[in-house]
This record gives sequence, C-alpha cells and structure tokens, in this order.
Amino acid sequence: MKELTVNADIVNIQPMTSFLEEYLKENGCPDSDILRIDIAVDEILSNICQYAYPNGEKGYMTMKLELIDEGGGVRMFFLDGGIPYDPLKKRDPDVSLSIENRPIGGLGIYIVKKTMDNVFYEYAEGRNCLTVEKSWKS
Repeated sequence: MKELTVNADIVNIQPMTSFLEEYLKENGCPDSDILRIDIAVDEILSNICQYAYPNGEKGYMTMKLELIDEGGGVRMFFLDGGIPYDPLKKRDPDVSLSIENRPIGGLGIYIVKKTMDNVFYEYAEGRNCLTVEKSWKS
C-alpha cells in the first residue's frame, strides 16, 4: 500500500493527483481510466479541503492506494480528521433539471458514484474514510 498525507489545502490537490497518476501508470492503468479516476479524486479532495475543516481550522488529508483485482484495479482510501460527514447520504441531484433550476451542490459526489465501481464511507477513530474502487482492463 502507498500513502501520502498533506495539509488539507487546495494547493495540495495537484501533488496528490500526481502521486496517484504515477501509481496508476506503474500498475498498468489505461490513460482513459486514469482520466476518470483523476476527475473523481479531484472532487473528493476538493470537498475535503472546502468542507472538512470549518471556520478556518487546519487539518490533513490522506490518500492510501492499494491494488485490487490481481492488479487490474485500485482501491483508494481518503481520510481526514474533519467533521463527520457521509457524502453518500446526500441525495443525488436531479440531473434532468437545467443548470438554472438545479440547486447548488452534490454534483461532485454524484460523479464519483457514477464513474467509480464502488464507493463506501465510514467514520471511525475520529476520522472520515471514503473508500473508492475502480477496476480496469489492461
């Protein structure tokens, strides 16, 4: 398992994405799947940076990576010590509505749920843990 922990700050999304991309490329993930995974991960990390630590609190975010499906997929763990929040309980946005009529929020986790194979959440030991899995065909 590979792991990277950084301050939960928007400027640290790019280093985390680079860390992830390097891992995926080393393990045979096709470029088309890397792009899909990048989009989902950017949404997850952005939400941690923006919402996990309210009122200007400082905190961390950790990404742990491990191979699944005999090297044909990845399991990603996103951990933070912010306020407990299960994004999977949020109701999916009504994407049939026009942008003008759609309430703000919820589209990011909706994209994650629709593009990744499995998404799980738990709060344990004072940490949020969002687990995301994506398989690929080499």
